[in-house]
Amino acid sequence: MDTIDAILKTAAERADEAEVYLSRAESVGAELSRDRVRIGQASHAIGLGIRVLAGGRVGASSTNDPSRWEACLEAALAALRLADPQPWQGLPGPVALPTDQLAFDPAVMLAPETVAALLDAMKAGAAEHPSASVTAGSAGLSRSTVEVANTHGLRYAEEETHASCSVEAIAGTSTGFEFAASHGLDLDPERVGEQAAFFAAHGVGGEGLATGTYDLVLSPLALAELLEAVLVPALVGRNVHAGRSRLAGRIGEQILDPRLSLYDDPHRPMGPGATWFDAEGVLTHRLDLIRKGVLAGFAYDLRTAYRYDATTTGSAVRGGYGGAPTTGFHTLVLEGPVTDVMADPAIYVRSVVGAHTANTITGDFSVEVSNPSFVEDGAFTTPVRTAMWGGNVFDLLSSIEGVSAESRNIGEMVLPALRVAGQRLVG
Repeated sequence: MDTIDAILKTAAERADEAEVYLSRAESVGAELSRDRVRIGQASHAIGLGIRVLAGGRVGASSTNDPSRWEACLEAALAALRLADPQPWQGLPGPVALPTDQLAFDPAVMLAPETVAALLDAMKAGAAEHPSASVTAGSAGLSRSTVEVANTHGLRYAEEETHASCSVEAIAGTSTGFEFAASHGLDLDPERVGEQAAFFAAHGVGGEGLATGTYDLVLSPLALAELLEAVLVPALVGRNVHAGRSRLAGRIGEQILDPRLSLYDDPHRPMGPGATWFDAEGVLTHRLDLIRKGVLAGFAYDLRTAYRYDATTTGSAVRGGYGGAPTTGFHTLVLEGPVTDVMADPAIYVRSVVGAHTANTITGDFSVEVSNPSFVEDGAFTTPVRTAMWGGNVFDLLSSIEGVSAESRNIGEMVLPALRVAGQRLVG
């Protein structure tokens, strides 16, 4: 009898239901210090999470040593006895899953020479801008497996691969960085290095900016930083019902530009969080959150759905094997009217500093823009030394100029660059 079966058999004798989450991962990677490898590393990790339920009470425990599952189960049962009851209608049962692998590339092998090649390619790309030098960087490859099982006979497993690289560069006092991540080996490490060095070199001698109103082009990274701080948490059911979302009670209302749509697509092949099932074994599906600017719905996991008389949207996620599942997103996709966002004069905002200080309920923010530069006719022109930018995320997204045709993966999101008009910057 394997570990999962043993846990479920024992737990069923002492609780109404039980759930097991088992993760295994292997990885190889290396880090740069300037242009030399500072450290290379390989790792193997395994983690076990157990959740038990009885009478509406929930207890959870975890360990990185599955051979100690009995102690882990006892800890979960002890937590169960201390928990307060809440509405609960049961864990899901099994259904047939598609056999396609959504986030697995067999070409991703844990080979040190592949990691070295990624590092060398980034350095070669950075060398295109000799006035900038590499200060740090990293590359890594991993393979992982996740299993979810429960006492209703559900047992799902999914394999995932991951490849990533990143680099930082400096020229004088101007810095730049770039990164790329994918489930496959479709990275472009040379461009990663070139872009990091470009932003460092381009920022040298940046000019002061006159305080005023400007058109802005937000890179996918800058857009992600603002969305993660305000819009994404506002779409989580738990925050909505707890009074921590400006969007509570507004389903069916126009909340963004009528040409913008935002949805979670967990079945997008090689999407950031591509998966057939969520962290609780619930089948995933496309979840339309904002459809042509109109608020269409919120995300729920089982616990939140039962508590607020809603339906789970297959949105349970885990940050790891420890703790209990929570509501999140798999592959958030933003779509809008495609245009050449850098054709007309604007200020390009590479990233922002301070987005985490935004008011998550009102949407107000005040940030410093990083690596800003004037752009025109698709090219970067005059660099800007620094600037402050304040506004409101909901207002910002209520009237846009357009989005780029190209999108990139940032965290769990797939985002284009976004052009907005009439934004006030303080030089």
